[in-house]
Order: sequence, then C-alpha cells, then structure tokens
Amino acid sequence: MATWSNLNLQDSASPLMEQLMFFHDHTLMILTMITMLVGYLMFTLFFNSYINRYLLEGQTIEVIWTILPAIILIFIALPSLRLLYLLDEVMNPSITLKSIGHQWYWSYEYSDFKKIEFDSYMMPLNEMKNSDFRLLDVDNRIILPFNTQIRVLVTAVDVIHS
Repeated sequence: MATWSNLNLQDSASPLMEQLMFFHDHTLMILTMITMLVGYLMFTLFFNSYINRYLLEGQTIEVIWTILPAIILIFIALPSLRLLYLLDEVMNPSITLKSIGHQWYWSYEYSDFKKIEFDSYMMPLNEMKNSDFRLLDVDNRIILPFNTQIRVLVTAVDVIHS
C-alpha cells in the first residue's frame, strides 16, 4: 500500500494494472539512471580543471548525445505500445460503472439495469474507526461483482484531472 514519501502505486487488483505498475517501475528506473548520470557529469565538470584551448568540435560526443535520447525513448515506447494494445482489448463486461470525478468527491452511475446514481465523499476524520484508511475510505462505497469483467468509465466534471 502506498504511504507518504513512497514512489510506488497502490496494490493492483487486476493483471493489467500489474503490467502498468511494472511499466511505471521500468520508466522510473530509466528516469533515475538519467538523473544520476546528469548529476555525475555536472559534478565532474564542476570540479574539473582541465582546459583544452584547441578543442573546436566533438563529433563523437555530438553523435552520442543525439542517438542516446532516441534509444532511451525506444526503451520507453516499446513497453508503452504493448501496454496500450493490451488495455485496448474490450472484453464483454457484465456491468458498466461510470465514475465521475468532482473537486472533492466522486459520483457513480450504474447504467446497465436501471439508472442508479450516488455520490461518494471522503470519510471525515472524526467519524473514522481504527480499521479505516485515512484519505482512502468513503462514506458511500460502490458495490461490484467479484471475478467478472467490469468496465469502469472515468470522467471529470469540474476539474481537469480525474
């Protein structure tokens, strides 16, 4: 489970989310290596006292810093495309849930059978029990079937992100 100062995602509930978590970790590792390499190069250049007055061009280094970002982007793009096509497969869902993000709460709509709509607000701190998760528990939870295909349509109303 995610905690503060943690760069990981919450525990996955599906194989596709698990693949997304692996992609997140893969991309975060590439980002960490780039940050460490740039930091090391800046550190060595800062304390370097070598000067070459006659160095006018460096074709080798220019080729390296032109090709290396393309290779890094390929290492990110190939798993991303694979995941994109995996996520695009639409199974035959038994139920569809529309989840609408508002500024401080969520609205849910079950539209398959009869139109059921309700809002879900975060649990206030003074109403929480010891077993509740702070900032994750809500007053009105959604109910979904177990071991079936479910389609969740996520959208937003008054905020840009959802």
